[in-house]
Amino acid sequence: MSNQPEFNPSSVNPYAVSTSTLATNLGTDAESIRREHLNHEASVKSIGLLYWLGGIFGCLVGVAYAIGGLVNVVNPNTIGIGITFLVLGVIVTCFAVLQIMVAIAIRKLKPWSRIAATVISCIGLLGFPIGTLISAYFLYLLQSSKGTVVFSDHYQEVIAATPHIRYRTSIVVWVLLGLLVGIIGFGILALVIGRIR
Repeated sequence: MSNQPEFNPSSVNPYAVSTSTLATNLGTDAESIRREHLNHEASVKSIGLLYWLGGIFGCLVGVAYAIGGLVNVVNPNTIGIGITFLVLGVIVTCFAVLQIMVAIAIRKLKPWSRIAATVISCIGLLGFPIGTLISAYFLYLLQSSKGTVVFSDHYQEVIAATPHIRYRTSIVVWVLLGLLVGIIGFGILALVIGRIR
């Protein structure tokens, strides 16, 4: 009787690539690729965050349109307006849900989300002037050479091999974000106080 441990073939997957093997194969090349594209990766993921926020807002607007449509459908004098608002509410809600799905996929750098975000950004170009500028910047992030790398399968391997590398948001960005939130909060407060008076 042997004292060696028994080999269980079902516990080993010969096709699986471990993270340590991947890191060894990619070596310092993975770190240099990740560091070179880290800012672009963070910018692309910020598109996902903005799309997610826009999708939530779109869902609220779509539901509001649908409710307004249902209220007007009941009244025979406004049935045409009610149907219009109801259809518009359904379309806006569906588009918003699609935008949330794309946002989640962009945050995970799924290759198909690059195509979907490009289509959404092309539609956003019609929102002149601010929507045009923002959408043009999104298109640059998505379609540039660094954007192509960030959405590639190879870059997913690079991310898996470099879990210790993380993007650190600058303190300046946090200060600017705090100022922006403060200005929006002040605007809402001024609006509420103005209505009370």
